[in-house]
Amino acid sequence: MEKKKRDSFSGKLGFVLSAAGASVGLGNIWRFPYLAAKYGGGIFLLVYIVLALTFGYTMIIAETAVGRRTRRSPVGAFASLSDSRLMRAGGWINAIVPMLIVPYYSVIGGWVCKYLFEFIRTSPEIIADDGFFADFISDAVSPLLWFFVFAALVMIVVFMGVENGIERVSSFMMPVLVILAVIIAGYSVTRPGALAGVRYFLVPNPRDFSWMTVVAAMGQMFYSLSIAMGILITFGSYMNKDISIEKSTLQVELFDTGIAVMSGLMIIPAVFAFSGGDPAQLKAGPSLMFVTMPKIFASMGFGRLIGILFFVLVLFAALTSAIALMEAAVSTFSDEFGWSRSGGAALMCAVMAVLGSLSCLGYGPLESVRLLGMQLLDFFDFLTNSVMMPVAALGVCVLVTRWLGTDAVGDELTLEGNGFGGRRIFSFMIRYVCKAFVVVIFLSSVAGAFGIIKI
Repeated sequence: MEKKKRDSFSGKLGFVLSAAGASVGLGNIWRFPYLAAKYGGGIFLLVYIVLALTFGYTMIIAETAVGRRTRRSPVGAFASLSDSRLMRAGGWINAIVPMLIVPYYSVIGGWVCKYLFEFIRTSPEIIADDGFFADFISDAVSPLLWFFVFAALVMIVVFMGVENGIERVSSFMMPVLVILAVIIAGYSVTRPGALAGVRYFLVPNPRDFSWMTVVAAMGQMFYSLSIAMGILITFGSYMNKDISIEKSTLQVELFDTGIAVMSGLMIIPAVFAFSGGDPAQLKAGPSLMFVTMPKIFASMGFGRLIGILFFVLVLFAALTSAIALMEAAVSTFSDEFGWSRSGGAALMCAVMAVLGSLSCLGYGPLESVRLLGMQLLDFFDFLTNSVMMPVAALGVCVLVTRWLGTDAVGDELTLEGNGFGGRRIFSFMIRYVCKAFVVVIFLSSVAGAFGIIKI
């Protein structure tokens, strides 16, 4: 039987834009500003950047190298490098994470579609009403409709393939996203009173530092850099051997961190300007984007236009991340079961329809259904981000240090004469520090979810 030719990116730019698209998502534009405000502004940003250049750099290198060396998605990659059943289970955890994330992520993507549509057709004052968001997500029909709209957009791109779908869409969306981020951030920081927010976000104040600043920044690494989601292993398997992994992943990391900083400059100064210098509204968590930001847009000149641009930006970010999550799942089905792309995508359509619908209705007709005291969307988020992703990341660390070996990673990175200047940092971090980090993230997240500690 002839082995099926594996899809691949056309070159370095295709990988960088696609991996950056996977990384830049709701975690950057929604979660990062909220955490930055809650955990000290500038000091959080400083800690995050330090962690991105150490922990984040190491994990991106490790996952991408594993994927390219094995030419397999997570399950096959773990199985080909290890004969341990426990490690193979780690491969499956890496593979199942995106299958569970993309349905509820697409629910939130549907919310973004709804808000973009409403900003186009109606006035910001109506959208900014206190009951608008609650009425929408508690409805039995509307959230489902917009979830399926977003899911359909994702599936169309995945059906098109790696080069013709994912790479082409990312190559268009990512530059547009950057342009929109610059425009909105420029508008935000020039509002009266916004400079106080700029200072709070960019200037570190040691008095705002706490251990939870480090824990929150470490957790944000997973969201921002697509660590432990199977995406980087999958995308690494599509990467040509002559491309420098180190340079490419550094560019992805710089792109991702740059968008996170731009998101902070879009949102934090705007909230300062709107609230007269009180950052408390930034700590609204999930309601920040869908309640607080519309109120800010309604108070601005050109608020409707800025609202449209903002939700176009958020939609592009959500789409590129959801596409990457879906591709990781489809690749697993293809590698492990020999299915066609269309067969794997069809199964994921069914998974998305079931789990996504449950997550949609968890704020409406199924509001009384709780798992561990959480609504369904919140439970899926807790299960994947607080439990499975730290375990998956630990599995990658053990796979590299015990089974593959850091020397083999170095060999993979230096193919075709490419350099690996961070070899010593990588070796130290993957052997010792990263393992400790993911254990801390796991314990603190679970303890926070059960109210043992306050996060």
